[in-house]
Amino acid sequence: MASTHVNPTRMELTRQKKKLVTAMRGHKLLKDKRDELMRQFLDLVRENKALREKVEQAIGEANKKFMLARAGMQDEALNTALLAPKQEVLLETGVRNVMSVEIPVFEYKTRTPDANDIYSYGFAFTSNDLDDAVKALADILPDMLRLAECEKSCQLMAAEIEKTRRRVNALEHVMIPEAQENIRYITMKLDENERSTQIRLMKVKDMMLEETHHYKERGAN
Repeated sequence: MASTHVNPTRMELTRQKKKLVTAMRGHKLLKDKRDELMRQFLDLVRENKALREKVEQAIGEANKKFMLARAGMQDEALNTALLAPKQEVLLETGVRNVMSVEIPVFEYKTRTPDANDIYSYGFAFTSNDLDDAVKALADILPDMLRLAECEKSCQLMAAEIEKTRRRVNALEHVMIPEAQENIRYITMKLDENERSTQIRLMKVKDMMLEETHHYKERGAN
């Protein structure tokens, strides 16, 4: 139903038509944005699922190797071997804009380029299982960072999808129907006013013709 505060004037009719055009254009743009966000969101969800399975499996394997190393080494020797890390990882964070959503981007680099610096101990008093465990964790680091990117990106994109969905629904079910109803109401009122004006003009014309006719009759007498 049309708003009771709408004035049935031609100026208001023009304003409501412009409002309807803007709302429909915005509805199309937001709907396209929502669909594209959903497509990219589903791609990220699939990637996130695959990465999580890979990371969890790799961490599980690394933990098994650590358990084997712990079983084959004395606690003091194991703790001493891992006491002072030799390598250092520097993490750089950034953002990437995807459909107005700023998703995180993680990049890392090691303090030294030597791949063997992940081992903070000598190989004389340690087991091969410890070497394998440390290597396994080092290898899974890039996937862990990518998993963190995917999970945070999924959260941000899900929130943006929900916000966009609410806006699309507001335009589709409130603003556009309201503008259309206002246009129909104003058009109907303007048509009624125009018909009333025509009827009044016709009555005035008849009265003028009748008065002119009586005037001529008086003049003839």
